[in-house]
Amino acid sequence: MDKMIETFLEEIKKFWEKVKGYVSAAVSAKKQIREYAEKNNSIRISYHEKVCQERMKTLFKAIDEMRKDIKSLHSDMNKGKGVISFLIIIGGLIGAAVGFFKWNG
Repeated sequence: MDKMIETFLEEIKKFWEKVKGYVSAAVSAKKQIREYAEKNNSIRISYHEKVCQERMKTLFKAIDEMRKDIKSLHSDMNKGKGVISFLIIIGGLIGAAVGFFKWNG
C-alpha cells in the first residue's frame, strides 16, 4: 500500500512539474506579447506624433497666410473708404457749384 501511495505521489509530482512548465511558458508568452504590444504601440504613437506635427505645420502655414490676406483686405478696405470719402467730397463740391450757378444765374 505504501508503495502505491509513493508511486501515486511521484506521478503527482511529475504532473505538477509539467503543469509548472506550461504555466511558466504561458507567462513568458504573455510577457512577450505584452512587450511586443508596447513596442508596437510606441511605434504607432511616434507615427501619430509625426502625422500631427505635419498637420500642425500645415495649420500654422494656413493661419499665417490668412493673417496676410486679412491685412491686405484691411488695407484695401481703408483705401476704399478713402476713395469713397474723396468721391463724396468731389460730389458735394460739384453739387454746390451746380446749385450755385443754377439759382444765381
